[in-house]
Amino acid sequence: MGVVARLGTFQRRQTGLGLPLGVIYKFIDDQGGYLAALITYYSFVSLFPLLLLLVSVLGYTLDGNPSLQQALLGSALQQLPIVGPQLQQNVGAIHGSKAGVILGILGAMYGGLGVSGAIQTTLNRVWAVPRYARPDPVLSRLRGLMLFVLLGVLVLITTAVTAAGPVAASFGYGGIWMRFVTIAVAIAANVGAFLVGFRILTAHDIRLADLVPGAIGAGVAVEMLQIGGALFVSNALTGASDVYGVFGLVLGLLAYLYLQSFIVVICAEINVVRARRLWPRNLLTPFVNDVALTAADRVSYRSYLDSERFRPSQQVETTFDHRPMTNDQS
Repeated sequence: MGVVARLGTFQRRQTGLGLPLGVIYKFIDDQGGYLAALITYYSFVSLFPLLLLLVSVLGYTLDGNPSLQQALLGSALQQLPIVGPQLQQNVGAIHGSKAGVILGILGAMYGGLGVSGAIQTTLNRVWAVPRYARPDPVLSRLRGLMLFVLLGVLVLITTAVTAAGPVAASFGYGGIWMRFVTIAVAIAANVGAFLVGFRILTAHDIRLADLVPGAIGAGVAVEMLQIGGALFVSNALTGASDVYGVFGLVLGLLAYLYLQSFIVVICAEINVVRARRLWPRNLLTPFVNDVALTAADRVSYRSYLDSERFRPSQQVETTFDHRPMTNDQS
């Protein structure tokens, strides 16, 4: 038995290796990188209209309190630690106007519904939902509006958590423990949002228990990304805005949005692989055609073909040659 064969046998026996490998292989099969790029595009398109809308609404409602306007805007932009301060400087001069509100609403609707559509496409793809079972354009947009509400609630929670730190410090409750509490609350809010979002935006009857691992992973990863981004800015990018200007701002924003989109896709894949036990996979499956498939390989390939059914009456049958399957436990 060669080295590769021994490695393949070893990873099939170890859940700690077989499960992550199954997630990676399914991510590759589903073209997860392209799905993350699709979510990133619509997130980028929707971000600036949403900021324009936010600043315009703040300009109307808090016209006599510019300091509070900037505080609320800064709390919202803390969700983008790498580029948030630069964005705040660039949009801070926009004042409330009817044109700003109208343009913000139209742009936010286009980009926001695009984001929800991209996430729905991603979740339906990874869960192999047949095309005929996916929501029609009207229902899909209604689900997107629900995502809007969910994200709005999340922003309100995180803004309140951000504001709680200085308030607690003024009463003598600051320090490292308060920092831990705010991080824990933010993670809990993220996990709840991902759990509800995964359920609402998937056109498939999925148990909430099957969505918990990915929701927890996504909630923790997004918070760690925000903390890591803030540390990166404070330690490595001080004064970089003067050098790179708008070019650095756009690249940093795209990179940050792509990382968040990648987290969404990979955590959705974790849920699917665990729930449907799509592991262990043959180590050479993505690289060699003539391999002995495992049971998980065959289930995966059947699901990919079944997901392309356009009508319930359309019957699809997947057959394989008579090459013996790889024993999952051998």
